[in-house]
Amino acid sequence: MLVAITGASGVYLAIRLLEILNKKEVGIELIISKNAEKIITLETDYKISDIRKLAKKNYDADDLLAPPASGSYKLDTMIIIPCSMKSLSAIANGYANNLITRAADVVIKEKRKLILVVRETPFSAIHLENMAKLAKLGVIIFPPIPSYYIKPKDIDELIEFTIGRILDQIGIESNIKRWGNS
Repeated sequence: MLVAITGASGVYLAIRLLEILNKKEVGIELIISKNAEKIITLETDYKISDIRKLAKKNYDADDLLAPPASGSYKLDTMIIIPCSMKSLSAIANGYANNLITRAADVVIKEKRKLILVVRETPFSAIHLENMAKLAKLGVIIFPPIPSYYIKPKDIDELIEFTIGRILDQIGIESNIKRWGNS
C-alpha cells in the first residue's frame, strides 16, 4: 500500500493512519511532499524522520524514477491523505509533475484503488468538477467529514472514526462505533 501526504491541513490524519496500518502489519510505502513536511512541522510535534519510520519504504516526491511511477510495480492501493486541491487538480487533469501525482496516474490507469482524503472547505465548482471527474473513473473521494452520531468526546474520537472509515474502504477491520451501535 502506498500512502502519500500532500501539503494540506490535516496531516495528523495521515500520521494516525500510518500508526494503525503499522500496528496491523500492513506493508506501507510512503511519499511525503515538501509542502507536507512544512505542514507537519506547523501542525504537529512529530519529526519527519519518525513519520518515515512508520513505512517500510520511503520515496522522494521528486523522484519520477521510483518504482511507484511504473505500472509494472504492483501496488494494491494508494491513499493520499490529506490530499490538497493542487494534487487533486493535477491528478484529475493528468499532470504527473511529481511522484505522488504520477503514482496516482498509474493507479488510475492500472484500475487499482485510489483514495483521496481531500481537504478544503468550502469546495469551489472547480474542486467539485475535479472530484466528479475522478469519481467517474472509480477514484474514492473521501473528505474527512465528522460523524456526529458517534457522540465524540474529543477530536481524537473523530479522527479515529475517520481512519476507521478509510480502513473500511480497503477491507481492514476497525473497532469504530457504527450506526445503530453508538
